[in-house]
Amino acid sequence: MKTAINLVLTTALAIVAQAAHAEELNIDLTIEEWEVPFEGSRSRDPWIVNSDEIWFVGQRSHYVGTFTPSTGEFTKIDLEDGAGPHTVVVNDRGAWYAGNRAAHIGHIDRETHEITKIPLPGDGPRDVHTFDFTSDGDLWFSVQGGNQIGFMDTETYQFTMYDVETERARPYGVIVHDDQPWYVLFGTNKLATVVDGSVREIDLPRENTRPRRLAVTDDGMLFYGDYAEGYIGRYNPQTEQIDEWRAPGESDSKPYAVTNDSEGRIWFVETGIQPNRFVAFDPESEQFSRPFEVPSEGGSVRHMVFDEETNSIWFGTDKNTIGRATISD
Repeated sequence: MKTAINLVLTTALAIVAQAAHAEELNIDLTIEEWEVPFEGSRSRDPWIVNSDEIWFVGQRSHYVGTFTPSTGEFTKIDLEDGAGPHTVVVNDRGAWYAGNRAAHIGHIDRETHEITKIPLPGDGPRDVHTFDFTSDGDLWFSVQGGNQIGFMDTETYQFTMYDVETERARPYGVIVHDDQPWYVLFGTNKLATVVDGSVREIDLPRENTRPRRLAVTDDGMLFYGDYAEGYIGRYNPQTEQIDEWRAPGESDSKPYAVTNDSEGRIWFVETGIQPNRFVAFDPESEQFSRPFEVPSEGGSVRHMVFDEETNSIWFGTDKNTIGRATISD
């Protein structure tokens, strides 16, 4: 059953950016949202299996969910109370969720919904946070409070854990490109990667920068959102050059969720402004789009993914909705 608020945003709702830019990127966005029928869940971190099979988690009410856009049907897979799932990713080996508050990675059989819990090794905080797959279907992940970077073989359930040298660095968003993991260290002004079995930290130019999420374009350029001061940054792994652009919302922006589309444009959500606002950035022309408001206001859009098949971005909100933002030029 479709619980549509099914809110549609038209271009008439777009508002003028606070920061004036010389020219504006000519692009449109239509946003739809569906209200999740499971109360108090903080629905978040959708994962696209295909355009009609979307997985997500309910962080506050401890479940993994699926959504079928063509019918509006939601399903719910209950986890142990207190699991606090932070994200979910899906491949041919199953669905994998981050048991953020219960120190484990969970595997869900996609047919039977049988759950296997794989405890993280070690002591102290084991708050597995965010995942991304390698080409072999294994997982790189972050452990925010534990200040670690992790790798798990999804066939053997064997872990390799790396300590981050900077104290309280808070490894956060992660993305894998050409089988190399890249991280943002949200507690400091650094990115990180793993090279030859060691963590390498990369300083960002402004001391107050606090990167939160990452995107990577086909040419290997890494883009991050500076949550603290409202910038979009680009790191070139080949030359180590870093470029930054001030987001339209400037210091109020708080860019959180970040992704890129098939044209190499970077999309981010300004969560310091209510309603939250989607903004596109074209690195080639260095132009921003006008902002597009989230109809439910969003609260915070924390993570999002691009679906090339439908030229759309899937996201979850703190207002307990799952949304789709469709791009048109």
